[in-house]
Amino acid sequence: MNARTAVGTWMIYGANGYTGELIANRAREQEMTPILAGRDAERLRPLAEKLKLPLRVFGLLDPGEIDRGLSGVDLVLHCAGPFSATARPMVDGCLRAGAHYLDITGEITVFEANFARAGEFERAGIVVLSGVGFDVVPTDCLAVALHRALPDATSLELAFGGFAKTSKGTAKTMVEGLPKGGMIRREGMLVAVPSAHLSRKIRFADKERLAMAIPWGDVSTAFHTTGIPNITVFMGAPAGLIRLARFRALFRRLFERPAVQSFLKRQIEKRVKGPDEEERRNGRVQLWGRVENAAGQSVEAVGACPEGYTLTVEASLECVRRLLRPGHGVAPGVQTPAGVFGAELLASLNGCDLTVLP
Repeated sequence: MNARTAVGTWMIYGANGYTGELIANRAREQEMTPILAGRDAERLRPLAEKLKLPLRVFGLLDPGEIDRGLSGVDLVLHCAGPFSATARPMVDGCLRAGAHYLDITGEITVFEANFARAGEFERAGIVVLSGVGFDVVPTDCLAVALHRALPDATSLELAFGGFAKTSKGTAKTMVEGLPKGGMIRREGMLVAVPSAHLSRKIRFADKERLAMAIPWGDVSTAFHTTGIPNITVFMGAPAGLIRLARFRALFRRLFERPAVQSFLKRQIEKRVKGPDEEERRNGRVQLWGRVENAAGQSVEAVGACPEGYTLTVEASLECVRRLLRPGHGVAPGVQTPAGVFGAELLASLNGCDLTVLP
């Protein structure tokens, strides 16, 4: 879709963060003109001047400040994590402003909090669409493709492998999740489980990988997208990392302590940089999924997509364009990426493929 066919005033909040800046640069390359926003004027202003884009500076603690920041905005792409702290005030601001809300989170608690408020968003006439990045676009599309192939499926397994470095924001979100352990869906209910409680070998399209169960966003979203009641998500990981994840589970209460959380986040701030341009350009993530019905029939699918942050940039901007298109046809309320745009959303992004196996 040509960027010029998108109309409306929209904003990237958290444009000074690692992923937000990548999205802002790519949006400008595609002749899109978002407002760049966040709470750090010193970091935002050079980017806004370089890209010749409008700038707004506001935090998320004061509702009045948020309302002034969102004045006249039709859509917000929220990129400032950890979303467990920032999503609710921004969602509330969008609700008051009558603006569509998109974000790039993969946090189950954020998805579930939004689904619980679906009626509010429907009445306000706004679309709330979380997870428009690597979390959870590729796997959400995979889930839809598998569900189409086996409509009476009762269980769904999803997996990805080859994901490399993380940004500071992603790493901090992972630290916040350390005390929580894992999460799966069983008979339609979210169930807490120990970290890496399951591990298995998975045959991706390129090679076989060892993988461990993780609390990925699809544990929430895939249920709402497909209705499949039993869902587990795996991530490719070496045996040493799986052992470490299980070892850390023994110290969950330690990771709950504010002093420990603060220490780990300070270390992330010092040491984590995220993938560089070459790593983003050359990285490749493998996808796998499997559904099974009550009769024991099963279907598998494989796919691949660009490196996670590269995929996040392209997928989030594609979702923005589609929602800013006049007569976009997306019903107000809480949506999932593949729930509204279908498995074809992944195929519309450069470098992505998905194959349901015979």
